[in-house]
Amino acid sequence: MLYLQLLYRCNFSCLHCFHGERLQYVDAFTAEEAVSLLTLMRDEYGTEAVTLLGGEPFVHRELPQVVRYAKQELGQRVEICTNGYRIERRLTEIAPHLDLLRVSLEGVGSTNDGIRRRGSYQSALQSLSLARDLSVSTGATMTVTSRNIGEVIPLARVLAQLGVRQLKLHHLRPVGNAADHPELLVTDTAAYGRLREELAETRLPLEVIVDEDLSEHGAPEVCAPSGGPREIDRIEADPRGALTMSCKAVGKDSHAFWYEKTVNRIVHRPSATDEITLPVPDVVYARA
Repeated sequence: MLYLQLLYRCNFSCLHCFHGERLQYVDAFTAEEAVSLLTLMRDEYGTEAVTLLGGEPFVHRELPQVVRYAKQELGQRVEICTNGYRIERRLTEIAPHLDLLRVSLEGVGSTNDGIRRRGSYQSALQSLSLARDLSVSTGATMTVTSRNIGEVIPLARVLAQLGVRQLKLHHLRPVGNAADHPELLVTDTAAYGRLREELAETRLPLEVIVDEDLSEHGAPEVCAPSGGPREIDRIEADPRGALTMSCKAVGKDSHAFWYEKTVNRIVHRPSATDEITLPVPDVVYARA
């Protein structure tokens, strides 16, 4: 899976966003650059799928061109991760080429809107409902914070009623905007244990995937490649062309590899602080 951040620009400035001040940066992939990277990653590195994200991918003017090329020309599985805010027209346009729409939510009603944007909760639900009507599979993501840890189950129930198949729970990492909002951090890690118990005891009609850092003792140490080559299952490209292998390195300048847009190639630029040299542990996800 290639996670392709098409641009930094977003119509939100969420309290927990890992981009932080980069939301104001103008860096972005053109459609030509995006399809060149998609083709290179498929031909040289065997990628089978792409998730398009940002920033907010639906504000990228050339999103339909990228989606159509990835699906029709490359035969990729195409997913989009979005805030779901007023995307109805463009969602309808790209629906025939889209395998999964994943909408980010941070709780129910005002809890979500307080972290994201006023009116964003209802808009996200409307987008999920439209996707269902367009026969597009849907999922959701939620970053677990001190404000919303008690709303995981209620949100899951709302999502299930809309036909959402999967809820993915992320651990909050104190980078970007989240670094300015330490009050969002869950300081009592026993709360993660209680959440897991509740998930185990509650029969939900959708799959819940959990970042293993959401536990009292944290995730097992699974590191980026450091002892020779091994296969990895994801690469994330930011709008500058910086490539990241571990979610725990996303939002930090710890890139060992870069995609050079002008010459369509990937280069290795090792440093004393890159994710391989350190090495940065990978994120481990498991079914709740």
